Amino acid sequence: MRTAMLREPGRVTVEQVSDPRIEQPTDAVVRVVAAGICGTDLRCYSGKPGPVPGPRCGHEFVGVVAYVGKAVRSVRPGQLVVAPFTFSDGECVRCVRGFQSSCAQGGMWSIEAGGAQAEGVRVPFADGTLVAVPFDENDERIPAVLTLSDVMTTGQHAICAGGRPTPATVAIVGDGPVGLCAVLAARRAGVERIFLLGHHEERLRIGRKFGASDVVSTRGAEGRAQVVEATSGAGADLVVEAVGEQDAFDTAIEVCADGGAISMVGGPHGALDPVVRFTRNITVTGGLAPARAYLPALLDDVVRGDLDPSPVFDHTVELVDIDRGYRAMADRRATKVLITL
Repeated sequence: MRTAMLREPGRVTVEQVSDPRIEQPTDAVVRVVAAGICGTDLRCYSGKPGPVPGPRCGHEFVGVVAYVGKAVRSVRPGQLVVAPFTFSDGECVRCVRGFQSSCAQGGMWSIEAGGAQAEGVRVPFADGTLVAVPFDENDERIPAVLTLSDVMTTGQHAICAGGRPTPATVAIVGDGPVGLCAVLAARRAGVERIFLLGHHEERLRIGRKFGASDVVSTRGAEGRAQVVEATSGAGADLVVEAVGEQDAFDTAIEVCADGGAISMVGGPHGALDPVVRFTRNITVTGGLAPARAYLPALLDDVVRGDLDPSPVFDHTVELVDIDRGYRAMADRRATKVLITL
């Protein structure tokens, strides 16, 4: 089969490798229909440190089950499925508690298992990982379903993590796909006022469509002051940090209300000042989203037509042209790239 390989920063190739096969009774093999390029993939493509060093790439996919091991019960060959960005056994105490991203036997595609930017993927623990989709591979809702593998479930986690009551104000730092999906999740949760902080007009347009009531495009201290002033000096009840870089952490601290919360869902490459958090009674929540926990309910909403995060995909390439998709994201010409097979 063909698969994407990150051979060095700035160069992704498409190469022939052995087809995936059933190795354990709990495995499934999935023929990939659509995959995505994530900001996590982009870090190493851009030569920055990150969790996905390659060579296999990708952790977001929707596909059709090709084969199943003899112990698999929840999916069958020919069925359309979506996978969260981590696989999990579904049975350990962490999975049962709803933290499948912490599964002791689990892992992430392209790190502990083959990359998802490929014609096929071996899925460990198919019953604990895959979610059946009740339509076929030609359905126009495939891009919306694909967002549930990572960015939409992460956006949902950003708003729901910590179990607090629905905040009156939410400030979302970062206008990437996760930040945009957090806007959508906040609107669906009934948040009264949603600030989106970002710098890319096309992304901010999507954010407005998703429900952002206030868009802050000014950088640095001036932009942070806008949020504080707009909340009568209090700051936002909940701040979603969806970037992971130090400047975003600093912004999150400054726009958060005393007694408020910061939900960290961007891959962290910075730190929140613990003294400031302590003295201002700021709760830190978020973390690596247990996408599998949120996926079934969000899929039901997509199927009913109540949820459509697909506008985060504004660029489409075929697998053979995947390097062009990476370049488009690296050059900020695309918010998120959809790969078709």
